[in-house]
Amino acid sequence: MIYAVAILAPLLGALVAGLLGRVIGDRAAQSVSILCMAVSAACGVAVWTGAVQAGSPVGVLHLLTWISAGDFHADWVLRHDMLALEMVAMVSFISLLIHIYSIGYMSHEEWPTSRFFAYLSLFTFAMLMLVSANNLIGLFFGWEGVGLASYLLIGYWYNRPSANAAAFKAFMVNRVADLFFIVGIVLLYLVTGSVSYDRIFAAIPAHFDTVYHLFGTTLPVLEVIGVLLFIGAMGKSAQLFFHTWLPDAMEGPTPVSALIHAATMVTAGVFLLARMSPLLEFTPVTRDIVLVIGALTCFFAATVGLVQPDIKRTIAYSTCSQLGYMFVAAGAGVYQASMFHLTTHAFFKALLFLSAGSVIHAMHDEQDMFRMGGLRRAMPVTWIVMWIGSLALAGIPPFAGWWSKDAIISAAWATGTGLGHFAWALCVIVAFLTALYSGRLLFLVFHGQSRYDAAHLHPHESGPVMLGPLVILALGAAVAGWALYPWLIGPHQAAYWNGAIFNRPDHALIDHLELANPLLEWLPTVLGVLGLAVAWYAYLANPALPARLARAMPGLYRFLLHKWYFDELYDAILVRPYRALASALWHVGDEGVVGGIPRGLTALTAGGAATASRLQTGSIATYAFTMLIGLVVLISTFLLVR
Repeated sequence: MIYAVAILAPLLGALVAGLLGRVIGDRAAQSVSILCMAVSAACGVAVWTGAVQAGSPVGVLHLLTWISAGDFHADWVLRHDMLALEMVAMVSFISLLIHIYSIGYMSHEEWPTSRFFAYLSLFTFAMLMLVSANNLIGLFFGWEGVGLASYLLIGYWYNRPSANAAAFKAFMVNRVADLFFIVGIVLLYLVTGSVSYDRIFAAIPAHFDTVYHLFGTTLPVLEVIGVLLFIGAMGKSAQLFFHTWLPDAMEGPTPVSALIHAATMVTAGVFLLARMSPLLEFTPVTRDIVLVIGALTCFFAATVGLVQPDIKRTIAYSTCSQLGYMFVAAGAGVYQASMFHLTTHAFFKALLFLSAGSVIHAMHDEQDMFRMGGLRRAMPVTWIVMWIGSLALAGIPPFAGWWSKDAIISAAWATGTGLGHFAWALCVIVAFLTALYSGRLLFLVFHGQSRYDAAHLHPHESGPVMLGPLVILALGAAVAGWALYPWLIGPHQAAYWNGAIFNRPDHALIDHLELANPLLEWLPTVLGVLGLAVAWYAYLANPALPARLARAMPGLYRFLLHKWYFDELYDAILVRPYRALASALWHVGDEGVVGGIPRGLTALTAGGAATASRLQTGSIATYAFTMLIGLVVLISTFLLVR
């Protein structure tokens, strides 16, 4: 029952704040929303800790009958295993801190914020539904729910055209990926005869050799399903080719960015791969695709993050890059390391975004890092916690990111395959790049000389309601790695997961993550420290260097600044042709054909109508005479025919 309360409490908060917010007022709506989130977080963490102490029991909680049509049944059932419980505890706890932080961040809003808190709670509920579902239909309900909530929150400031465009872009990109996801779910049902996880997982080994014959080719059915599900995950988790919506999502308020990047939305794709590990273990080709796409995403996003002037976009691209790490782990078959990094990442990424929000709040909505500088004196607490979050992101020991990210890099090497070593090489390079753009952010924002208008801007530290969540998240970013390591990927991982994540006995890389070569083991850490040193030299010791490099390599600089020109490419091959087609259908089809036919018929009959109208004289004598002539013609015709 406590587990159900953890899932449903945010829904109650969303309904009260959303439907009654104007009646009860902003302060009451915020209080109810936060109270419901506090109940959810307390219950979620309590259930998780209880399960760890009890030996990670597996079970289900039946709530109600949902869909029953012929032989198809999909009940609303909550799955009670460690994969679901860990996600419920993490999502509810991080969301609670973001709700509390939002009180201070949204305090200067011109319009009531009850709608904002309703959307936050709805977002959390949808994510909790996604991770706790016991079948694919329940998961898809939450999957689409987070898509809807992200649309509402990214476009929260609906009076801004850029926010509306960003919300629409996120919605449409995810709809494209979700189409493949839906087809994958349907095929999985047709193959296994069920949408329930337990029945699907039990049936998968029997279909290892089942194939499709399509266009003269033979395709393993499990590989087809695996690729379709992965494309769905690519959309939600903003992997390469489906990543373009994520940076634009920064148009929403900063707490929204923190919630999307740390606990909801983008983590859904990673969770899906972990949940479907019994399928992926029988689809080696799909795993290779996941590995390559994850590594390329990791590298792409890190290179773009090096040159972004916007503080939030820099952190957004770091999310994209870190998600790539998580997909590399899933592609290597070490789903436990993927979930470990997802969990630690939730702490330091929420910390980074909320710290950035504190800076933006103090700078009166300024987000350009080149118009900041020297803020450590005005914002000492934000400065310290952002250093902690950045060190965790950069993988510097002993902070949380070091424990989880290095495990993923080791897993890529431990595959022993060419693709695995390719992914390892990119991940190692990205370890350097991550530290470089993390140091760049810190030194541009908090160190050096002030570059803002001191006559009009007076930065100040945020209030306790915003700093409290930052301090708690900083503690998590500092200690979550070593605290969770023994359970999630260490000596207790098998007992901890207790079958919630599946590895074939011949593919259990989780037991071989320790690399024999110390150089390979410590190389990412050394490169991380080197990246911070290079950032210090380039942005503090010799601040003219980055500008000289940009002038020396203008092509490369523009290529990275324009994000590898993905938006321009998609605009050329997708958006413009679609608009041209829509315009042609509008002008030719709608105006020319649909509207033209009635106008043409009217023109054809215009002359006859004018002649007929002249016969309408209004004279009764004329009408009587005409009727008499007609009667004579009728009688004459009758007599002649007879």
